[in-house]
Amino acid sequence: MDISAAPILSIVTFLPLVGALFIALLSRDAVQNIRYTALWTTLITFALSLLIWINFDASNAGFQFVEERDWLGPIKYKMGVDGISMLFVILTTFLMPLCILASWESVEKRVKEYMIAFLVLETLVIGVFCALDLVLFYVFFEGGLIPMFLIIGVWGGARRVYASFKFFLYTFLGSVLMLVAMMAMYWHAGTTDIPTLLTTTFPSDMQFWLWLAFFASFAVKMPMWPVHTWLPDAHVEAPTAGSVILAGILLKLGGYGFLRFSLPMFPEASATFAPLVFGLSVIAIVATSLIAIVQEDMKKLIAYSSVAHMGFVTMGIFTFSRQGIDGAIFQMLSHGLISSALFLCVGVVYDRLHTREIKAYGGIVERMPIYAAIFMLFTMGNVGLPGTSGFVGEFLTLVAAFKANTLVAVIATSGVIFSAAYALYLYRQVVFGPLEKPSLKALADVTPREIAVLAPLVLLTIFFGFYPAPILDVTGASVEALAQQIAGATETAGEAAAGAASEAAGEIAPAPAAEPTP
Repeated sequence: MDISAAPILSIVTFLPLVGALFIALLSRDAVQNIRYTALWTTLITFALSLLIWINFDASNAGFQFVEERDWLGPIKYKMGVDGISMLFVILTTFLMPLCILASWESVEKRVKEYMIAFLVLETLVIGVFCALDLVLFYVFFEGGLIPMFLIIGVWGGARRVYASFKFFLYTFLGSVLMLVAMMAMYWHAGTTDIPTLLTTTFPSDMQFWLWLAFFASFAVKMPMWPVHTWLPDAHVEAPTAGSVILAGILLKLGGYGFLRFSLPMFPEASATFAPLVFGLSVIAIVATSLIAIVQEDMKKLIAYSSVAHMGFVTMGIFTFSRQGIDGAIFQMLSHGLISSALFLCVGVVYDRLHTREIKAYGGIVERMPIYAAIFMLFTMGNVGLPGTSGFVGEFLTLVAAFKANTLVAVIATSGVIFSAAYALYLYRQVVFGPLEKPSLKALADVTPREIAVLAPLVLLTIFFGFYPAPILDVTGASVEALAQQIAGATETAGEAAAGAASEAAGEIAPAPAAEPTP
């Protein structure tokens, strides 16, 4: 099906918003109608987004399906996707129907507002990955904070207000610096058009400050150590579907920002700061894995594991090699599936017992064998077992890191062992052991609805574990172009620096001694 004439990106971006407006017109009491409207809106959005993938030309490194309209003076409404951003759009549209299904019975209060918040969030997140204008990107990027703030703050746990404010303030403060940097880029380049800015060469001293400003925003979004402390709180208090979106999509905005802005626009600064990012990535992988081992809350343990896995992503991105960046993108997409599934698995038992304490469980394999098998698959995926999608991303990033910095790769590899320690500890405590607790003896296995939510994630985790080509083929051309651009820019900068150094040496070189006269 040819979609070249249709504004497919705008349709996919704003269709959830249309669904939200329709739900806003429905009566608050029509709960089933609201749920079905939200579900069908997300399913149709997902079906339309698959048309983008089907019609995507993987050999083209540039932006495709580009739409451009006048908006605010020099600021344009411009949308487009390349190999780096397209799959994140698909991931978003894929996870949203699962979130709606997961919330089907667990959310009983303010169902109307809840579904509206999720649909608005979907529009804003898809917009982030499609925006090709700085201002448009910023509007979508920051706008996504509001529905997520409400989802945590209204439908969260006991400390939901604290967690939502912490999430909002942390992520907002970083982004204010990014806004200042965007203004500086506009004054320098005279445009907010992202494709134009990608080919603009910023002065070295300017790159330094711009990179730091963008880093402040993206590092918090990832989140990187030490600005990760908002994530465990947000995850623990968020409803199950909120945790899925937070882990599956919102954490990817930071990695996407590095790939879209930091590396191609500020290549010299990126090369300068690469050791810093390597250091922070390694600390994140090791430290948060050790913190995860001692957690008593299931969600908190998985939240710390997310920080550790994002450490692999930042490490892969800053190797500046095709292998590392491919691995980082694959790791983000894989983590989007596996981490989302783990939170859904926690949600399944939480809906039955209303506790997330690890010690409240034990021996549930006797009552829930299907659940135990599904939970085991995702636990192994989280560890990075070969045959699951978790292995491919980690392996690629580690091999690329080994070529770039052997010490970093060796320390990061120890993180894989630690991840096995906390993941298997969690699984053993919850699933195995004697079935002694009276509350566990009446547990029912997964319902057809819960299987419908988890089955797609099971299939994709195994499929991409054995056959990663569909993802790597899409990202290949764009990542190769990015790697070459960085290599070219850093080489030019190196030559310029060497030239300046030799010139300076020539200036201060002593004059040759005069030959003695006979």
